[in-house]
Amino acid sequence: MGTVTVTIDIAGLPPERIVFEPSPLAELGMALHALAEPGHHPGLHGWATATAAGLKPDLADRLHEADFLWTSTFSDVLMPFSGIRGGDGRTGATLAEELDLLDRLDEERFLMAAMEFTCSRSYTTGAMIESGRALELAASRGPRQLGFARRILDDPGAVRAWLRRLFEDCDQAFFADTWRRVGPGLAADARHKTELLRRKGLGDALRDVSPALSFDEERGRICADKLSDGRTTAVDPAVGPGLTLLPSHFGWPHLTVLYAPGWRPAIAYPVGAPDLPGPASVEILQRRMEALAHPLRMRLCRNLGRASYTTGELAETHGITAPEVSRHLSVLKRAGLVTTRRRGRYVLHQLDVAVVARLGSDFLETVLR
Repeated sequence: MGTVTVTIDIAGLPPERIVFEPSPLAELGMALHALAEPGHHPGLHGWATATAAGLKPDLADRLHEADFLWTSTFSDVLMPFSGIRGGDGRTGATLAEELDLLDRLDEERFLMAAMEFTCSRSYTTGAMIESGRALELAASRGPRQLGFARRILDDPGAVRAWLRRLFEDCDQAFFADTWRRVGPGLAADARHKTELLRRKGLGDALRDVSPALSFDEERGRICADKLSDGRTTAVDPAVGPGLTLLPSHFGWPHLTVLYAPGWRPAIAYPVGAPDLPGPASVEILQRRMEALAHPLRMRLCRNLGRASYTTGELAETHGITAPEVSRHLSVLKRAGLVTTRRRGRYVLHQLDVAVVARLGSDFLETVLR
C-alpha cells in the first residue's frame, strides 16, 4: 500500500487567506462526538459522564437519533462556513451566528453534507448519489439511519430546522457553559498560531498544530498523514481562496480535514492533547506492524525483549543461519523496533520496548486521526 494522505493545494494562496480561528458549531460537534464515543477520549471521561447524566431524556433521545452525524462521520454541516457560496469562509463568533450560516447553505450542499454517512465515496466525487441507492445504503447502517435518510430526502427543510433546534437545545443544556470555559483558550491558541505563521512561516505553524501535518513548499501543498486518500484545493476560483484551521478542546486524538469538492478546506486540530510522544506516521506504523507479523520475527522479539543478543546467539537459538537472522533484524531495525550497541567486537541487538508498547496507542490514534 502506498502513502495515504489528504493533500490541500495552496499554491498561490495569499498568506492572509490562511486563518486560525475557533468555530463554536464545530466545537459543539466535537463535544457531541466525545459524548457519544467516550472511549476515544479518555481525558474527557469526567466531563462526558457528568454532561450525559445531566441531559434531559428528550434531548438525549434526539441526540441519539442523529449521532451518526458526529460519530461514523464528522458531518460538514458542522462547518457550514466553508460551504457558503459567495461567502468569505470565516467562522461565526457565536453558535447562533454559525447556525445562521448553516441556514444559508443551499439545499444541495446541505443534503450532501447531511447524507454523507450513507456513502463515503460520494464525499470525494462531489456527486449526490441517487435517492434509492442512498436509502439502501442507509438501511445497511441501521433503522435510525434509514429513518433519518427518509426524513431528509422527503423534507430537507424540516430536518434543517430540527437540527438547528437540537443544537440550540444543546447550547442551553450544556454547551454555553462549556464554550465559556474552553473558548478563551481556543482563541488564545488561534492568536498564537497566527503570530507563528506571520513570524516563522507556514511550515513552523503546521508543525505546532500537529505532527501529522506537513508543508511541501516546493509543490505548494499541505499533507495530512491520515488513513484516507483525498485531495482538494484552497485556491478554487469557483469557491474563493482560503484555508481555515480550527483549534479544538475536544478534538484529540482526531485531526479532522474537510476536503469536499466545492467547499473551502478546513482542518480541526486538537489543543491541549495528552502529554504523550507524537504518534507514528501511517507509513511507519504499517512498517512496524508488517515487521511483527512474521512468525520468526515475533520469536526473535521474544528473545530480544528480555535481553540483548548477538546475531550468532540468535542463529544458534533458532536453528537458522546468521545471514537469515541478519535479514530479519534488518526489517526490525528499519521499522525502528530494535536498537543495537557494540560491546568489544560484538554487536548486540535488543527490542525497543518503549516503541513496541506504543504500538497499540499508535494504531488507535492513527485509525481515529
